[in-house]
Amino acid sequence: MRPLAAYLGSLNPRLPRPVKALQAGALVNAFGNGLAYPFLFIYLHEVRGIGLGLTGLIVATNSAVGLVAGPASGVLVDRFGGRRMLVVALVLSTVGYGAYPWVHAPWQGFLASAVAGAGNGAFWPSQSTLISGLTSAEQRPSAFAVQRIMMNLGIGLGAMAGGFIASTADPGTFTVLFLADAATFFGYIGALAFVPSPARAKPQAGEPRGSYRDVLKHRVFLGVLGVNFLLIAAGIALFEVFPAYAKKEAGVSEVGIGWIFLVNTVLIVIFQLPIAKLLEGRRRMRSLAAVAGVWALSWLLVPVVAGAASGVRATVLLAAVVGIFAIGECLHGAVQAPLVSDLADHRLIGRYMAASAFSWQVAFAVSPAAAGFVLAASPPALWIGAAAVLVLAGAAALGLEGALPAATRRTPSRGPEPEPGGVRSRKAFGVE
Repeated sequence: MRPLAAYLGSLNPRLPRPVKALQAGALVNAFGNGLAYPFLFIYLHEVRGIGLGLTGLIVATNSAVGLVAGPASGVLVDRFGGRRMLVVALVLSTVGYGAYPWVHAPWQGFLASAVAGAGNGAFWPSQSTLISGLTSAEQRPSAFAVQRIMMNLGIGLGAMAGGFIASTADPGTFTVLFLADAATFFGYIGALAFVPSPARAKPQAGEPRGSYRDVLKHRVFLGVLGVNFLLIAAGIALFEVFPAYAKKEAGVSEVGIGWIFLVNTVLIVIFQLPIAKLLEGRRRMRSLAAVAGVWALSWLLVPVVAGAASGVRATVLLAAVVGIFAIGECLHGAVQAPLVSDLADHRLIGRYMAASAFSWQVAFAVSPAAAGFVLAASPPALWIGAAAVLVLAGAAALGLEGALPAATRRTPSRGPEPEPGGVRSRKAFGVE
Protein backbone atom coordinates (compact mmCIF):
# COMPACT_ATOMS: atom_id res chain seq x y z
CA MET A 1 0.00 0.00 0.00
CA ARG A 2 2.84 2.40 0.77
CA PRO A 3 4.33 2.26 -2.76
CA LEU A 4 0.87 2.89 -4.19
CA ALA A 5 0.30 5.80 -1.83
CA ALA A 6 3.70 7.22 -2.71
CA TYR A 7 2.93 6.95 -6.43
CA LEU A 8 -0.46 8.60 -6.04
CA GLY A 9 1.20 11.36 -4.02
CA SER A 10 3.72 11.89 -6.81
CA LEU A 11 0.85 12.63 -9.21
CA ASN A 12 -0.09 15.71 -7.20
CA PRO A 13 0.77 18.53 -9.63
CA ARG A 14 1.64 20.84 -6.71
CA LEU A 15 0.49 23.90 -8.58
CA PRO A 16 0.50 27.40 -7.06
CA ARG A 17 -2.79 28.51 -5.55
CA PRO A 18 -3.48 31.10 -8.28
CA VAL A 19 -3.21 28.35 -10.91
CA LYS A 20 -5.62 26.17 -8.94
CA ALA A 21 -8.10 29.06 -8.86
CA LEU A 22 -7.62 29.56 -12.60
CA GLN A 23 -8.27 25.88 -13.28
CA ALA A 24 -11.38 25.90 -11.09
CA GLY A 25 -12.74 28.78 -13.14
CA ALA A 26 -11.88 26.91 -16.32
CA LEU A 27 -13.82 23.86 -15.12
CA VAL A 28 -16.96 25.92 -14.45
CA ASN A 29 -16.62 27.67 -17.80
CA ALA A 30 -16.05 24.40 -19.71
CA PHE A 31 -19.19 22.97 -18.09
CA GLY A 32 -21.15 25.91 -19.49
CA ASN A 33 -19.66 25.43 -22.95
CA GLY A 34 -20.65 21.77 -22.81
CA LEU A 35 -24.18 22.75 -21.84
CA ALA A 36 -24.75 25.03 -24.82
CA TYR A 37 -22.40 24.57 -27.75
CA PRO A 38 -23.29 20.98 -28.78
CA PHE A 39 -26.92 22.07 -29.14
CA LEU A 40 -26.34 25.35 -31.00
CA PHE A 41 -26.86 23.88 -34.48
CA ILE A 42 -30.05 22.12 -33.39
CA TYR A 43 -31.37 25.30 -31.76
CA LEU A 44 -30.77 27.56 -34.75
CA HIS A 45 -32.21 25.12 -37.28
CA GLU A 46 -35.02 23.29 -35.50
CA VAL A 47 -36.14 25.90 -32.98
CA ARG A 48 -35.57 29.16 -34.87
CA GLY A 49 -36.24 27.68 -38.31
CA ILE A 50 -33.04 28.91 -39.95
CA GLY A 51 -32.05 26.84 -42.98
CA LEU A 52 -29.30 24.25 -42.75
CA GLY A 53 -26.94 26.17 -45.02
CA LEU A 54 -27.31 29.44 -43.13
CA THR A 55 -27.09 27.64 -39.80
CA GLY A 56 -23.79 26.09 -40.86
CA LEU A 57 -22.47 29.50 -41.88
CA ILE A 58 -23.58 31.03 -38.58
CA VAL A 59 -21.79 28.35 -36.57
CA ALA A 60 -18.70 28.63 -38.79
CA THR A 61 -18.61 32.41 -38.21
CA ASN A 62 -17.41 31.73 -34.68
CA SER A 63 -14.29 29.98 -35.96
CA ALA A 64 -13.74 32.45 -38.80
CA VAL A 65 -13.78 35.45 -36.48
CA GLY A 66 -11.55 33.55 -34.04
CA LEU A 67 -8.92 33.16 -36.78
CA VAL A 68 -8.66 36.95 -36.95
CA ALA A 69 -9.21 37.74 -33.28
CA GLY A 70 -6.61 35.25 -32.04
CA PRO A 71 -3.50 36.84 -33.62
CA ALA A 72 -4.80 40.33 -32.83
CA SER A 73 -5.31 39.40 -29.19
CA GLY A 74 -1.72 38.14 -29.00
CA VAL A 75 -0.50 41.70 -29.47
CA LEU A 76 -2.90 42.96 -26.79
CA VAL A 77 -1.86 40.20 -24.36
CA ASP A 78 1.78 41.29 -24.69
CA ARG A 79 0.76 44.88 -24.04
CA PHE A 80 -1.86 44.55 -21.30
CA GLY A 81 -1.20 41.10 -19.84
CA GLY A 82 -2.96 37.74 -20.00
CA ARG A 83 -5.24 38.36 -17.02
CA ARG A 84 -6.78 41.57 -18.36
CA MET A 85 -7.27 40.13 -21.82
CA LEU A 86 -8.81 36.97 -20.39
CA VAL A 87 -11.43 39.15 -18.68
CA VAL A 88 -12.10 40.87 -22.02
CA ALA A 89 -12.41 37.48 -23.75
CA LEU A 90 -14.85 36.22 -21.12
CA VAL A 91 -17.01 39.36 -21.33
CA LEU A 92 -17.21 39.06 -25.13
CA SER A 93 -18.16 35.38 -24.83
CA THR A 94 -20.80 36.23 -22.23
CA VAL A 95 -22.40 38.75 -24.59
CA GLY A 96 -22.16 36.44 -27.61
CA TYR A 97 -23.55 33.25 -26.10
CA GLY A 98 -25.96 35.14 -23.87
CA ALA A 99 -27.52 36.74 -26.97
CA TYR A 100 -28.56 33.46 -28.65
CA PRO A 101 -31.94 33.22 -26.86
CA TRP A 102 -32.94 36.45 -28.64
CA VAL A 103 -31.88 35.26 -32.10
CA HIS A 104 -34.88 35.03 -34.42
CA ALA A 105 -33.35 36.01 -37.75
CA PRO A 106 -30.13 34.90 -39.49
CA TRP A 107 -28.45 38.31 -39.17
CA GLN A 108 -28.89 38.17 -35.40
CA GLY A 109 -27.29 34.72 -35.36
CA PHE A 110 -24.32 35.96 -37.37
CA LEU A 111 -23.87 38.89 -34.97
CA ALA A 112 -24.02 36.71 -31.84
CA SER A 113 -21.63 34.19 -33.39
CA ALA A 114 -19.17 36.93 -34.38
CA VAL A 115 -19.06 38.37 -30.87
CA ALA A 116 -18.67 34.90 -29.36
CA GLY A 117 -15.93 34.14 -31.91
CA ALA A 118 -14.01 37.26 -30.91
CA GLY A 119 -14.14 36.10 -27.32
CA ASN A 120 -13.10 32.58 -28.23
CA GLY A 121 -10.19 33.84 -30.33
CA ALA A 122 -8.87 35.94 -27.45
CA PHE A 123 -9.52 33.29 -24.81
CA TRP A 124 -6.82 30.74 -25.64
CA PRO A 125 -3.80 33.08 -25.99
CA SER A 126 -4.84 34.91 -22.82
CA GLN A 127 -5.39 31.81 -20.69
CA SER A 128 -2.26 30.02 -21.96
CA THR A 129 -0.12 33.11 -21.36
CA LEU A 130 -1.50 33.41 -17.84
CA ILE A 131 -0.77 29.76 -17.03
CA SER A 132 2.74 30.11 -18.45
CA GLY A 133 3.42 33.22 -16.37
CA LEU A 134 2.18 31.68 -13.12
CA THR A 135 4.27 28.50 -13.35
CA SER A 136 7.88 27.51 -13.59
CA ALA A 137 9.19 25.46 -16.53
CA GLU A 138 9.05 22.34 -14.33
CA GLN A 139 5.40 22.91 -13.42
CA ARG A 140 4.06 23.80 -16.87
CA PRO A 141 3.57 20.24 -18.14
CA SER A 142 1.40 19.45 -15.11
CA ALA A 143 -0.38 22.80 -15.30
CA PHE A 144 -1.35 22.35 -18.94
CA ALA A 145 -2.21 18.71 -18.25
CA VAL A 146 -4.63 19.81 -15.54
CA GLN A 147 -6.04 22.38 -17.96
CA ARG A 148 -6.75 19.56 -20.43
CA ILE A 149 -8.49 17.59 -17.64
CA MET A 150 -10.65 20.53 -16.59
CA MET A 151 -11.70 21.33 -20.16
CA ASN A 152 -12.60 17.75 -21.05
CA LEU A 153 -14.32 17.03 -17.75
CA GLY A 154 -16.33 20.25 -17.85
CA ILE A 155 -17.44 19.85 -21.47
CA GLY A 156 -18.29 16.17 -20.97
CA LEU A 157 -20.40 16.78 -17.88
CA GLY A 158 -21.99 19.86 -19.43
CA ALA A 159 -22.98 18.01 -22.59
CA MET A 160 -24.56 15.24 -20.53
CA ALA A 161 -26.53 17.75 -18.45
CA GLY A 162 -27.53 19.69 -21.57
CA GLY A 163 -28.89 16.52 -23.12
CA PHE A 164 -31.33 16.15 -20.24
CA ILE A 165 -32.43 19.80 -20.49
CA ALA A 166 -32.66 20.55 -24.23
CA SER A 167 -35.95 19.86 -25.97
CA THR A 168 -36.96 21.24 -29.36
CA ALA A 169 -40.57 21.01 -28.21
CA ASP A 170 -39.82 23.63 -25.55
CA PRO A 171 -37.69 26.54 -26.87
CA GLY A 172 -37.36 27.83 -23.32
CA THR A 173 -35.03 24.96 -22.48
CA PHE A 174 -32.46 26.39 -24.91
CA THR A 175 -32.76 29.78 -23.24
CA VAL A 176 -31.81 28.03 -20.00
CA LEU A 177 -28.76 26.47 -21.68
CA PHE A 178 -27.41 29.67 -23.20
CA LEU A 179 -28.02 31.84 -20.14
CA ALA A 180 -26.42 29.20 -17.93
CA ASP A 181 -23.41 29.20 -20.26
CA ALA A 182 -23.21 32.99 -20.04
CA ALA A 183 -23.33 32.74 -16.25
CA THR A 184 -20.33 30.39 -16.21
CA PHE A 185 -18.25 32.97 -18.06
CA PHE A 186 -18.97 35.35 -15.21
CA GLY A 187 -18.06 32.56 -12.80
CA TYR A 188 -14.66 32.34 -14.44
CA ILE A 189 -14.24 36.11 -14.11
CA GLY A 190 -15.00 35.71 -10.39
CA ALA A 191 -12.25 33.07 -10.10
CA LEU A 192 -9.79 35.56 -11.59
CA ALA A 193 -10.19 37.68 -8.44
CA PHE A 194 -7.88 35.12 -6.82
CA VAL A 195 -5.37 35.17 -9.70
CA PRO A 196 -2.73 37.92 -9.68
CA SER A 197 -1.15 39.24 -12.86
CA PRO A 198 2.30 37.72 -13.49
CA ALA A 199 5.15 40.10 -14.12
CA ARG A 200 5.67 40.53 -17.87
CA ALA A 201 9.03 40.35 -19.58
CA LYS A 202 9.87 43.77 -20.98
CA PRO A 203 12.49 44.87 -23.54
CA GLN A 204 15.69 46.37 -22.22
CA ALA A 205 16.48 50.04 -22.78
CA GLY A 206 17.00 50.62 -26.47
CA GLU A 207 15.79 47.13 -27.36
CA PRO A 208 12.90 46.95 -29.88
CA ARG A 209 9.52 45.85 -28.53
CA GLY A 210 9.25 43.01 -31.02
CA SER A 211 6.46 41.97 -33.36
CA TYR A 212 4.99 38.99 -35.18
CA ARG A 213 7.89 39.33 -37.59
CA ASP A 214 10.17 38.06 -34.82
CA VAL A 215 7.86 35.13 -34.18
CA LEU A 216 7.78 34.24 -37.89
CA LYS A 217 11.58 34.29 -38.00
CA HIS A 218 11.70 31.57 -35.33
CA ARG A 219 11.98 28.62 -37.70
CA VAL A 220 12.11 25.91 -35.04
CA PHE A 221 8.93 27.27 -33.47
CA LEU A 222 7.22 27.34 -36.87
CA GLY A 223 8.32 23.73 -37.36
CA VAL A 224 6.67 22.77 -34.07
CA LEU A 225 3.49 24.55 -35.18
CA GLY A 226 3.59 22.70 -38.50
CA VAL A 227 3.77 19.37 -36.71
CA ASN A 228 0.93 20.44 -34.42
CA PHE A 229 -1.21 21.46 -37.40
CA LEU A 230 -0.79 18.03 -38.98
CA LEU A 231 -1.54 16.27 -35.68
CA ILE A 232 -4.71 18.28 -35.01
CA ALA A 233 -5.97 18.27 -38.61
CA ALA A 234 -5.57 14.50 -39.02
CA GLY A 235 -6.33 13.72 -35.36
CA ILE A 236 -8.61 15.64 -33.00
CA ALA A 237 -10.38 17.69 -35.69
CA LEU A 238 -11.80 14.53 -37.26
CA PHE A 239 -13.99 14.10 -34.19
CA GLU A 240 -16.19 16.68 -35.95
CA VAL A 241 -17.14 14.10 -38.61
CA PHE A 242 -16.69 10.91 -36.57
CA PRO A 243 -20.33 10.85 -35.27
CA ALA A 244 -21.74 11.06 -38.81
CA TYR A 245 -19.49 8.18 -39.95
CA ALA A 246 -20.28 6.04 -36.91
CA LYS A 247 -24.01 6.53 -37.35
CA LYS A 248 -24.11 5.87 -41.10
CA GLU A 249 -21.44 3.19 -41.53
CA ALA A 250 -21.66 1.34 -38.21
CA GLY A 251 -25.27 1.92 -37.15
CA VAL A 252 -24.32 3.64 -33.89
CA SER A 253 -27.25 5.50 -32.32
CA GLU A 254 -27.14 9.08 -31.02
CA VAL A 255 -27.11 7.71 -27.47
CA GLY A 256 -24.26 5.39 -28.40
CA ILE A 257 -22.25 8.30 -29.79
CA GLY A 258 -22.76 10.10 -26.50
CA TRP A 259 -21.40 7.09 -24.60
CA ILE A 260 -18.39 6.89 -26.93
CA PHE A 261 -17.48 10.51 -26.23
CA LEU A 262 -18.03 9.98 -22.50
CA VAL A 263 -15.48 7.13 -22.54
CA ASN A 264 -12.98 9.48 -24.19
CA THR A 265 -13.58 12.15 -21.55
CA VAL A 266 -13.35 9.77 -18.58
CA LEU A 267 -10.09 8.21 -19.78
CA ILE A 268 -8.47 11.61 -20.30
CA VAL A 269 -9.43 12.58 -16.75
CA ILE A 270 -8.01 9.31 -15.39
CA PHE A 271 -4.78 9.10 -17.37
CA GLN A 272 -3.71 12.70 -18.00
CA LEU A 273 -1.74 13.23 -14.79
CA PRO A 274 -0.11 9.76 -14.73
CA ILE A 275 1.02 10.25 -18.34
CA ALA A 276 2.32 13.74 -17.55
CA LYS A 277 4.32 12.19 -14.71
CA LEU A 278 5.58 9.40 -16.98
CA LEU A 279 6.87 11.92 -19.53
CA GLU A 280 9.09 13.79 -17.07
CA GLY A 281 12.66 13.69 -18.33
CA ARG A 282 11.65 12.13 -21.66
CA ARG A 283 12.21 13.54 -25.15
CA ARG A 284 9.36 15.75 -26.24
CA MET A 285 9.50 15.13 -29.98
CA ARG A 286 9.50 11.38 -29.43
CA SER A 287 6.39 11.91 -27.31
CA LEU A 288 4.73 13.82 -30.16
CA ALA A 289 5.74 11.02 -32.54
CA ALA A 290 4.04 8.61 -30.13
CA VAL A 291 0.91 10.80 -30.30
CA ALA A 292 0.96 10.42 -34.08
CA GLY A 293 1.38 6.65 -33.81
CA VAL A 294 -1.43 6.18 -31.30
CA TRP A 295 -3.85 8.33 -33.29
CA ALA A 296 -2.89 6.65 -36.60
CA LEU A 297 -3.61 3.23 -35.06
CA SER A 298 -6.93 4.48 -33.73
CA TRP A 299 -8.13 5.81 -37.07
CA LEU A 300 -7.02 2.64 -38.91
CA LEU A 301 -9.19 0.63 -36.53
CA VAL A 302 -12.30 2.75 -37.23
CA PRO A 303 -13.10 1.32 -40.71
CA VAL A 304 -12.15 -2.15 -39.49
CA VAL A 305 -14.78 -1.92 -36.76
CA ALA A 306 -17.37 -0.43 -39.14
CA GLY A 307 -16.80 -3.29 -41.57
CA ALA A 308 -17.07 -6.02 -38.95
CA ALA A 309 -19.75 -4.82 -36.54
CA SER A 310 -22.82 -2.64 -36.19
CA GLY A 311 -25.19 -1.34 -33.55
CA VAL A 312 -24.33 -2.01 -29.93
CA ARG A 313 -21.29 -4.15 -30.76
CA ALA A 314 -19.86 -1.40 -32.95
CA THR A 315 -20.57 1.12 -30.19
CA VAL A 316 -18.53 -0.88 -27.69
CA LEU A 317 -15.65 -1.45 -30.11
CA LEU A 318 -15.56 2.20 -31.23
CA ALA A 319 -15.57 3.27 -27.58
CA ALA A 320 -12.44 1.12 -27.14
CA VAL A 321 -10.88 2.76 -30.20
CA VAL A 322 -11.65 6.23 -28.87
CA GLY A 323 -10.17 5.09 -25.55
CA ILE A 324 -6.88 4.35 -27.33
CA PHE A 325 -7.11 7.77 -28.97
CA ALA A 326 -7.48 9.36 -25.51
CA ILE A 327 -4.01 8.12 -24.54
CA GLY A 328 -2.58 10.13 -27.44
CA GLU A 329 -4.56 13.17 -26.28
CA CYS A 330 -2.96 12.85 -22.84
CA LEU A 331 0.51 12.67 -24.38
CA HIS A 332 -0.19 15.73 -26.52
CA GLY A 333 -1.64 17.69 -23.60
CA ALA A 334 1.51 17.23 -21.53
CA VAL A 335 3.93 18.22 -24.32
CA GLN A 336 2.64 20.76 -26.85
CA ALA A 337 1.75 23.88 -24.82
CA PRO A 338 4.73 23.64 -22.39
CA LEU A 339 7.06 23.26 -25.38
CA VAL A 340 5.62 26.38 -26.99
CA SER A 341 6.12 28.29 -23.74
CA ASP A 342 9.72 27.11 -23.39
CA LEU A 343 10.55 28.05 -27.00
CA ALA A 344 8.95 31.49 -26.74
CA ASP A 345 10.62 34.83 -26.23
CA HIS A 346 8.60 35.78 -23.16
CA ARG A 347 8.53 39.44 -24.18
CA LEU A 348 6.26 38.17 -26.99
CA ILE A 349 4.57 35.30 -25.14
CA GLY A 350 1.09 36.48 -26.11
CA ARG A 351 2.01 36.37 -29.79
CA TYR A 352 3.58 32.93 -29.44
CA MET A 353 0.50 31.54 -27.71
CA ALA A 354 -1.76 33.16 -30.30
CA ALA A 355 0.28 31.59 -33.10
CA SER A 356 -0.01 28.21 -31.37
CA ALA A 357 -3.79 28.62 -31.04
CA PHE A 358 -3.91 29.64 -34.71
CA SER A 359 -2.46 26.27 -35.73
CA TRP A 360 -5.38 24.61 -33.92
CA GLN A 361 -7.96 26.97 -35.41
CA VAL A 362 -6.77 26.51 -38.98
CA ALA A 363 -6.75 22.73 -38.52
CA PHE A 364 -10.33 22.79 -37.25
CA ALA A 365 -11.37 25.06 -40.12
CA VAL A 366 -9.72 23.04 -42.91
CA SER A 367 -9.92 19.43 -41.77
CA PRO A 368 -13.68 18.88 -41.26
CA ALA A 369 -14.44 20.65 -44.55
CA ALA A 370 -12.01 18.45 -46.50
CA ALA A 371 -13.08 15.35 -44.57
CA GLY A 372 -16.68 15.84 -45.63
CA PHE A 373 -15.77 15.52 -49.30
CA VAL A 374 -13.55 12.48 -48.70
CA LEU A 375 -16.25 10.88 -46.56
CA ALA A 376 -18.76 11.30 -49.38
CA ALA A 377 -16.39 9.75 -51.96
CA SER A 378 -14.94 6.86 -49.92
CA PRO A 379 -15.58 6.60 -46.16
CA PRO A 380 -12.70 4.17 -45.39
CA ALA A 381 -10.26 6.37 -47.34
CA LEU A 382 -10.78 9.20 -44.85
CA TRP A 383 -9.36 7.22 -41.93
CA ILE A 384 -6.59 5.57 -43.96
CA GLY A 385 -5.55 8.97 -45.35
CA ALA A 386 -5.64 10.53 -41.89
CA ALA A 387 -3.40 7.75 -40.57
CA ALA A 388 -0.93 8.42 -43.39
CA VAL A 389 -0.84 12.14 -42.53
CA LEU A 390 -0.25 11.28 -38.88
CA VAL A 391 2.68 9.02 -39.78
CA LEU A 392 4.11 11.97 -41.73
CA ALA A 393 3.60 14.21 -38.68
CA GLY A 394 5.41 11.69 -36.46
CA ALA A 395 8.36 11.54 -38.86
CA ALA A 396 8.49 15.34 -39.00
CA ALA A 397 8.52 15.51 -35.20
CA LEU A 398 11.48 13.15 -34.99
CA GLY A 399 13.31 15.06 -37.72
CA LEU A 400 12.80 18.34 -35.90
CA GLU A 401 14.24 17.16 -32.58
CA GLY A 402 17.85 18.00 -33.42
CA ALA A 403 16.93 21.59 -34.23
CA LEU A 404 15.41 22.24 -30.80
CA PRO A 405 17.56 24.06 -28.24
CA ALA A 406 19.09 21.41 -25.96
CA ALA A 407 17.31 22.78 -22.88
CA THR A 408 13.87 22.29 -24.47
CA ARG A 409 14.25 18.77 -25.84
CA ARG A 410 13.08 16.95 -22.72
CA THR A 411 10.07 17.46 -20.49
CA PRO A 412 11.50 18.88 -17.25
CA SER A 413 10.99 17.08 -13.95
CA ARG A 414 9.16 18.89 -11.22
CA GLY A 415 11.13 20.44 -8.42
CA PRO A 416 10.62 20.02 -4.64
CA GLU A 417 7.37 20.72 -2.84
CA PRO A 418 6.71 24.48 -2.60
CA GLU A 419 6.93 26.10 0.82
CA PRO A 420 3.68 26.39 2.80
CA GLY A 421 1.52 29.44 2.19
CA GLY A 422 2.54 29.94 -1.40
CA VAL A 423 5.21 32.55 -0.50
CA ARG A 424 7.94 30.85 -2.44
CA SER A 425 5.76 30.31 -5.47
CA ARG A 426 4.78 33.99 -5.74
CA LYS A 427 8.41 35.09 -5.73
CA ALA A 428 9.57 32.34 -8.03
CA PHE A 429 6.96 33.06 -10.68
CA GLY A 430 7.34 36.83 -10.69
CA VAL A 431 3.79 37.59 -9.56
CA GLU A 432 3.18 41.25 -9.13
